[in-house]
Amino acid sequence: MTVKIGEKAPNFGVSEWVQGAPTNFDQEKDHIVLLEVFQVNCPGCFMHAIPEAINIYEKYKDEGVRVLGLATAFEDFDKNTLENLKMLAETGEVIGETKSALSQYGQLQEGNKLSFKIPFPLGMDNLTKSSGEISQEKILEFIYPQIPNFDEQPEDYRNQIIQRVKDHMRSKEYSAETFENFSLQGTPSVIVVDRKGILRDVSFGQTGHIDGMIQQILSED
Repeated sequence: MTVKIGEKAPNFGVSEWVQGAPTNFDQEKDHIVLLEVFQVNCPGCFMHAIPEAINIYEKYKDEGVRVLGLATAFEDFDKNTLENLKMLAETGEVIGETKSALSQYGQLQEGNKLSFKIPFPLGMDNLTKSSGEISQEKILEFIYPQIPNFDEQPEDYRNQIIQRVKDHMRSKEYSAETFENFSLQGTPSVIVVDRKGILRDVSFGQTGHIDGMIQQILSED
């Protein structure tokens, strides 16, 4: 599935909600929705992205802006689990690299707990066990968005890239629906959908433009 900015946003995948009421883009009509996609084992998510999402939540919750958190997994499948997300939601405990980094910067309480509570709904991306078969079509679907002129490249280069993508896909134990459908580049990522259900933004990392974008959408009719 190829999602496009400016077109209707497909629903994100979610296997279970661990905090808050179940919802999705099509159930949030008349709301602006900010979906914060993170991994439980992702220090940058907890040091920057989630605090930023909490600020947006606090600032705009009475103005028709919904903030949702979705934990995904594209690596470290033993740590980025539903169990660890549930533990995070219930007790504030963090694990792995997140725990190490936050501990190093003195940002944990009682040794392994966040110093803040995540106030918005939290769900887990839909993970499916990767099958052994990787079709050429699937490989090219992965390549084209990143190398639009792929077909014009020398054959040696094309074969090299195809092999690299195939190896990458083989190394993945699971496929995460939202991560794949929205062609996310990593975590943290933000997906913004306006009141009409139109996809307005998909961005990766620390961009600093989200607050301005929310204000812009709020000012529209």
